[in-house]
Amino acid sequence: MLVAGRYRLGEPVGSGGMGRVWLARDEMLDRDVAVKEFVPPEWMTDEERVRLRDRTLREARSAGRLNHPHVVRIYDVVHADGLPWIVMEYVPSRSLHQVLQDDGPFSPATAARIGMALLDALRAAHAAGVVHRDVKPHNVLIGHDGRVVLTDFGLATFVDDGAVTGPGLIVGSPQYVSPERARDGTSTPESDLWSLGATLYATVEGRSPYARDNAMATLMALATEEPDPPTRAGMLGPVLTGLLRREPKQRLTAVEVERRLRMIVAATPAPPRIPSPRQARAIIGAEIDQSAAVRSRTSGVRVLPVADDGPAPPPDDRHHARPGLVAAGLALVAVLGIGGILAGYLVRDTEPRASAPPAASAATSTAAPPASAAPAGFSAVVCDRPAPSNLPTSPLRSAQRGDGRWALLPGWSYFSNGSGFRMPVPDGWTWQRVGTSYCFRDPFGDTVLTLDTGRNPKGDPVRACRTEAARLVRAGALPGYQELGIAATPLKDKAADWEYRYERDDVLVHARTRWFVEGGRGYAITWATREFDWPSDVPKINMVLSSFGVV
Repeated sequence: MLVAGRYRLGEPVGSGGMGRVWLARDEMLDRDVAVKEFVPPEWMTDEERVRLRDRTLREARSAGRLNHPHVVRIYDVVHADGLPWIVMEYVPSRSLHQVLQDDGPFSPATAARIGMALLDALRAAHAAGVVHRDVKPHNVLIGHDGRVVLTDFGLATFVDDGAVTGPGLIVGSPQYVSPERARDGTSTPESDLWSLGATLYATVEGRSPYARDNAMATLMALATEEPDPPTRAGMLGPVLTGLLRREPKQRLTAVEVERRLRMIVAATPAPPRIPSPRQARAIIGAEIDQSAAVRSRTSGVRVLPVADDGPAPPPDDRHHARPGLVAAGLALVAVLGIGGILAGYLVRDTEPRASAPPAASAATSTAAPPASAAPAGFSAVVCDRPAPSNLPTSPLRSAQRGDGRWALLPGWSYFSNGSGFRMPVPDGWTWQRVGTSYCFRDPFGDTVLTLDTGRNPKGDPVRACRTEAARLVRAGALPGYQELGIAATPLKDKAADWEYRYERDDVLVHARTRWFVEGGRGYAITWATREFDWPSDVPKINMVLSSFGVV
């Protein structure tokens, strides 16, 4: 079906309240959009439908003025068959409600991060005179890239002036409706904050604060009972209690909520260090005997299996040709390298490196040094061999330092090699291609940034990281290995973070690897630096992970 001669409807992606949402194609601009169809209930009178439609359009226009990263943007309002259709930004995602059903509740710190995003969106809306009226997990989208987005601003609610009457006076889930709105239909910024509290309660507890057997029991509890005390919320508990107070004037203000949420995020401890090889074996699910691996070095040859996710299917992009692979990648032969470290053969790109780097590069390219082979797979050690120190640098022009969405740190620019990705890299760093990995090095220090573009998007991120850790430790490629944590990345649809320490030339190195899928392809990004420099480098790796994108 073609709506307004421009938007071709595809499959439905959601429904509820007063509408149905379709994935559609904007044939004029050739992009995917979400189109919401206005579907009033059958019991409404014609007059009530007209008033609700008009108010819905006014709310949609108000929300359309919002330009905020945590709000689904509204592109257009069109009419077809006498009814309004709302054209919105399409965000590949799952609703928070679906995530909670599929994966269970989040930790208090992650819930606090979600709360900060939603609160920021609500404050922007309230400043523009827009009251959401239906904040609940169903209307919170968790993007596949980790973006938190609030949707359905005023599109699936009743007006608050008493003009619309009828059965089922509350649209949406009564469990997330503030007491004053359930009592008399009043909707204010404070009622949005109450619903935010109920949503965050569900995020960390796995259910709403007024979960009852049916809607009537929920409404009765709203009118006569206090919310159920949180049991899993930890430091988030006082915030939830402060937001869920019955009287609007007694609730925490948005400013105070933001302050407390930031404190929770800042106070969250890092994952616990694994102090012993026995505990490390329990985490990664494999026998680790580093002393045996060290003894095996004298044999000269050892077969290292590939990481658990396996190689990615051969891409069409010529930049990812892998001419050096043998036996379909089932095993990589490792040889004794300089310094007695086992290493796999490098799979070198066939493109010449003598030409100047493309304009979008933030670093200078050089061929991989043939004498310092690193283990295949993905980790910090793929690129931690020192590159030649006499390489020229090629900083980007200032116009290439941002894309309008992310502000890069001073001295950083986007790198793109025509291979379908873009990633911020410090100006003046050198780069080289090692198999499916791009290695970026600080020419004056020990810091290395690695991007592996060859992960299998069908692999399991956590299992892949655990298998790779076990493989490298068994091979002796991570001397003094200390695992700090391997876990699924909060808010990301398919990703895992692997944080660890190891020794490189008697220097303790701290590294974090993120294995993730974006744009249908699997990647792994690693930042490795001296343990001494790690605290100051954390904002840098976070910026890299947030700003990476496919192009």
